[in-house]
Amino acid sequence: MTLNELKSDTHRQCGQFSWGHLVKEAITSRTFRVVVTMRLCQAAAAEPGFLRLTLIPLKIMHRLSTHLAAVDFSWRTRVGAGIAITHGWGLVVNPGARIGNNVTLFHGVTLGRRDRISPDGNRQTEYPVIEDEVWIGPHAIIVGGVTIGRGSRIAGGTFITESVPPYSIVSGNPSTIVKANCTPDVMNPAPL
Repeated sequence: MTLNELKSDTHRQCGQFSWGHLVKEAITSRTFRVVVTMRLCQAAAAEPGFLRLTLIPLKIMHRLSTHLAAVDFSWRTRVGAGIAITHGWGLVVNPGARIGNNVTLFHGVTLGRRDRISPDGNRQTEYPVIEDEVWIGPHAIIVGGVTIGRGSRIAGGTFITESVPPYSIVSGNPSTIVKANCTPDVMNPAPL
C-alpha cells in the first residue's frame, strides 16, 4: 500500500508520477522529504523479519527530515494517499490524528488532541479526523475529537473545536461556517 501512497503523494507534489520526480522531490523539497520518510517508516514497521530492522535508521532519517522542515509530524500518524504539505513551517500533527486522501496542510496548522474530564471523573482523550479532499489554511488549529467533513476548506487562523459538515468553508475564532456546498480545493488531485 505504501508504494501506491508514495505515487499519489508524488502526483500531488508534481502533477504526475515518475520515479525521477519522486527522487528529485525527496532530495530537494524539505516538506516532501517528510512525507517520503514517513511512508518509508510505515512500510518498514509493517514488514516482518529482517526488513523491520531498517525501521531504526528510517526513524532517524524521519526525525532529521522533520527537524530540517521545522515540522512536528509523527511517522505513526495515519495519513491517506496524496498528502500535500505547503510551506510546512510550524506544522504540528498529533500521532493520534487521522488524515484522509488528497488533503492539503499549510504552515502553522495544528491537528491536536484534547483531553476532557467526564462527569464520572475519567479522562477522555480525543483526536481530530480529517476526511478526504480537505484544505486547511495557514495557522488553523483543529483540536479534539472533531471530524472535518470531506471537501471542506478551513480558512487561515481558524480555531475549530466542533465537527464541520462536508463541503463547508469555515472561518474565524470561534469557527463559523461561512459557506455550505463548496467545491473542494485540491491542486493536482491524486488519482485513487
